[in-house]
Amino acid sequence: MLQTEDTDIGGTRHATTIITGPDAYRYLKHEGGVHRVQRIPATEKSGRIHTSTVTVSIIPRPDDFQIDLKDKDLKIETKRASGAGGQHVNTTDSAVRIVHIPTGIAVECQTERSQQKNREIAREKLIAKLTQIELESRFSSTQALKKSQVGQSLRNEKIRTYNYNQDRITDHRIEGGTAHNLKGFLEGGEQLDELIENLRRSQRRKQLMDIINREC
Repeated sequence: MLQTEDTDIGGTRHATTIITGPDAYRYLKHEGGVHRVQRIPATEKSGRIHTSTVTVSIIPRPDDFQIDLKDKDLKIETKRASGAGGQHVNTTDSAVRIVHIPTGIAVECQTERSQQKNREIAREKLIAKLTQIELESRFSSTQALKKSQVGQSLRNEKIRTYNYNQDRITDHRIEGGTAHNLKGFLEGGEQLDELIENLRRSQRRKQLMDIINREC
């Protein structure tokens, strides 16, 4: 996990993460798009179902380059952490700010009590930002890929619906794309595996039909 931004009520407004592993992009690329959530919030008094959306973009990270951070290119500053934390906040210079001199990009971290851990996390954030810049400079299609996945982030562009009231997941891209046991699905259970496999088969079928139509 590289970066998270939480809401005032305990939710997540934005998150950025790097996922590595065999065929990671091959499986996760199907998650790119608008995900719709239908639920009855705990604060809802009349039992009315609320609908909200979250947009997900999956960008491949090529293996043919690696960001090399040179110490001479970094300006590292420490300061006292701000916010809740009691005595620790007032006495320990644990917050870390790193400036990448060639680009002027600055990152900060104060989530950990240890200055060393905050320094490591800040470096990871900086590497992530520099990686994104490198990706965008190398591949002009990156933004097009992201836009093709999330569109305008409108509800009618949804790829999948999570209905908590009916304990149901519906993927709108394939026929028969409905599953139940929402908790198991979100925890990576067999329902998720089956849906991903069905999406992969549907994509291969579509690619094959495109080839056949071009040849005819």
